[in-house]
Amino acid sequence: MSLSMYQASVPVFIQKLEALSKILAKAAAHAEARQIDPAVLINDRLAPDMLPLSRQVQIAADSALRGGARLANVEFPSNPDTETTFAELQERLGKTVAFLNGLSADQIDGGEERAVVMKMRDSEMTFTGQSFLLNFILPNFYFHITAAYLILRHNGVELGKRDYLGGA
Repeated sequence: MSLSMYQASVPVFIQKLEALSKILAKAAAHAEARQIDPAVLINDRLAPDMLPLSRQVQIAADSALRGGARLANVEFPSNPDTETTFAELQERLGKTVAFLNGLSADQIDGGEERAVVMKMRDSEMTFTGQSFLLNFILPNFYFHITAAYLILRHNGVELGKRDYLGGA
């Protein structure tokens, strides 16, 4: 049996976003237990030219939401990127998972060769559906999930590989 485009996208996005939600919950508990202002963690980054935790979470959510929508050839909601608390980041993850749960295999499967066009600030990128998923969205999605994990791990939040893998 072959792996479908849907199976390689939506369930993967949902599992990792749910794992990220649990990671953020551990970070919030860590901050509370150690009397650390949560903003310290939310605004932290691993390098001066790196985006902070809040943006890593926002981009991970957007990668899944926009990626799933583009694969399904449907419009996606816009998010204003205003989250500054763990609760707001959790809400964003929840809305993203709800959106993804609304996508069906029928919308995505068979779209391996469908053109996916991404408009950038000053250019466009065109992919096939399969290339978009495997070579752009999944690597980008995992990059930002990993960056969020590493920022929190670097700050002493007790996380391990099982936290990152989630329900794997």
